[in-house]
Amino acid sequence: MAYPLAGLRVVEVSAFIAAPLGGMTLAQLGADVIRIDPIGGNIDIGRWPLAPSGTSLYWASLNKAKRSVALALNTPQGQELARALICAPGVGGGNLLTNLPASGWMSYAALSAHRPDLIMMRLTGTPQGGSAIDYTVNCASGFPLATGTGDAPVNHVLPAWDIAAALYLSTGFLAAERARRDSGQGQEVTLALSDVMLATVSNLGYVADVQINGAVRPPLGNDLYGAYGRDFATADGRRIMLAAISNRQWRAIGTATGLAERLAMIGPMMQVDLNQEGGRFEARHAISALLEPWFARHTLAEITTAFAGSGVLWGPYQDFRQLVQEDPQCSTANPIFAQVEQPGVGTVMVNAQPLGFATGRRPPAAAPRLGEHTEAVLTELLGLPSAAYAKLHDAGVVAGPAQ
Repeated sequence: MAYPLAGLRVVEVSAFIAAPLGGMTLAQLGADVIRIDPIGGNIDIGRWPLAPSGTSLYWASLNKAKRSVALALNTPQGQELARALICAPGVGGGNLLTNLPASGWMSYAALSAHRPDLIMMRLTGTPQGGSAIDYTVNCASGFPLATGTGDAPVNHVLPAWDIAAALYLSTGFLAAERARRDSGQGQEVTLALSDVMLATVSNLGYVADVQINGAVRPPLGNDLYGAYGRDFATADGRRIMLAAISNRQWRAIGTATGLAERLAMIGPMMQVDLNQEGGRFEARHAISALLEPWFARHTLAEITTAFAGSGVLWGPYQDFRQLVQEDPQCSTANPIFAQVEQPGVGTVMVNAQPLGFATGRRPPAAAPRLGEHTEAVLTELLGLPSAAYAKLHDAGVVAGPAQ
């Protein structure tokens, strides 16, 4: 099956979330992504959560469908081998994805001297090259102070900026690759994690809201800002999220709960137009006061039945265990998932790329063991004889998979 990025080879030298996720996105679309790590692994090799064996589930989950090479990157020989892999001749190669400092042997100038058409996709913390992680970027974004119900900031556990950066990295790389096909020229493309945050805040209108209206979005708990939506407790101790973005969804709530007439009375009483998102937002407390007892009288199963096919926009809150054990979408009934044997972990449900192409998806694939493909990649791309590889291995310059 011809996958969208088949024939493309990308060398990744990275750690943590954004760059590995960007590389994995390309790999799941069919690219041959070769992750190079120091012998023993980079600083993310043991990051939680861990399997009982000590294998990092985090590392395995972010490196699916890649090949792994382990080199002594702190030695001239290891650096030369990495450079040779990055700049290996042939169509589809000459691509580097990294979030590590691009200096010395790994600078764009040094590498492009060996391959002028090199594309180097590089993530930094700030545009000036400073360090940053998701949490240090998020704290400046305004979102933690608009989350929750009080004055204290609330950091959510979703690394949103890393995830967004990963998708920018993969998109930016494909844009640079297309430009190279047209011009034959490579280039260094840079992305700052802090700029990902700033662009998103601006894209969502919060920068303009301050400049034009002098407004700062306040913390509203679980209320949906500018429209109607909030969480409700059910009779069996679960919670659901309810929202109405369109008038059709708003009307569906009244019909499914049997509260349409009483809900319609709120508009004239509060002098707001409930056919407008803003009107429903202004009347949110009165609306919720009517709906809250209805949800409190019904179990999650009863609500599911009442809302089935009704057009109501809603969903149950789930912890990770409930997601895995109760949600049919998080199962092999969903074609993005398959049970895969992951080295060091066991049989686990692994996802493929969520994009659906007419030609099909690359099947879910496990992450490699660290250094699993060192010998094969060096032999394939550099023509390294077995005897030469053995000497490098004995000298501690290269490493295969740990047993």
